Amino acid sequence: MTTAPPSRAVETSPASDALRALYADWAEIIATTPGLTMRLFRSIFDEWHQPTREPEDVCYREETVGGVPGIWALPAGADTSKVLLYTHGGGFAVGSAASHRKLAAHVAKALGVTAFVLDYRRAPEHPHPAQVEDGVAVFSALLERGVAPTDITTVGDSAGGNLAVAIALALRERGAPLPGQVIAFSPWLDMENAGETLVTNDATDALITAPLLEGMIAGVLAGGLVDPKTPLANPLYADFEGFPRLYVNAGAVESLVDNATRLADRARAAGVDVTLSIADGMQHVFPFLAGNAPEADDEIAAIARWYRG
Repeated sequence: MTTAPPSRAVETSPASDALRALYADWAEIIATTPGLTMRLFRSIFDEWHQPTREPEDVCYREETVGGVPGIWALPAGADTSKVLLYTHGGGFAVGSAASHRKLAAHVAKALGVTAFVLDYRRAPEHPHPAQVEDGVAVFSALLERGVAPTDITTVGDSAGGNLAVAIALALRERGAPLPGQVIAFSPWLDMENAGETLVTNDATDALITAPLLEGMIAGVLAGGLVDPKTPLANPLYADFEGFPRLYVNAGAVESLVDNATRLADRARAAGVDVTLSIADGMQHVFPFLAGNAPEADDEIAAIARWYRG
């Protein structure tokens, strides 16, 4: 059984501190700004791209696919028959295709494929299951364009990691073809807000706190109208039989690390081919350091090897 490793002081690259510093700055703004509006909250999180170096030889194109707007990341020489369906993080409420396009592009470039980053409908204006429905709509539209289902990978971070898993689960519920594989960066899954590492890693996670998550949960679950044990909202309650092969990662010092380990355990118990990567000393969604820190670049290279394997 996989368990969350204890957080401990480890040597990390100086460049990796950029993500921790950004999170600490956001946490201070959130804590010291009374009456923070959703518009300003979203503006803050659109800075998420800052620790990511702009990847070279990548073009971007805005498009609406299946009724959902988003941004294509198109690395030079990529196999255009293969697509990453990327769902951004941000508690289902913040984050955007713009904040995540560079990260998605780094992953797409390493894998030699294209990526479409969704601007799915966000909570609280659009509670669950709007986000899952948007992901399914994009997946279905890609199939209509002639992309083979096994050539689509659902991938996302944090709440978007939840969606990467939930989209595949929703497709299975409908009897539809499934993606070839699923990748989840620091997935946020636990809508009951009861994870052990919320407590044990509270002092080392620079951003995530139980109260912050409580507000996000209220938004996406419509103030309690949606059961927090609903499998498409909380995949920790899902049946993973027949699920695609799965890659999950997290930072060892983040408060959500046990979401990743519990997901891996549940999927493995159902016979899923699971790869779990826990990075020492790293914060939430540490691949955001792509192009600037070796920890992120090494992780993305490992994902590329897994993808080709």
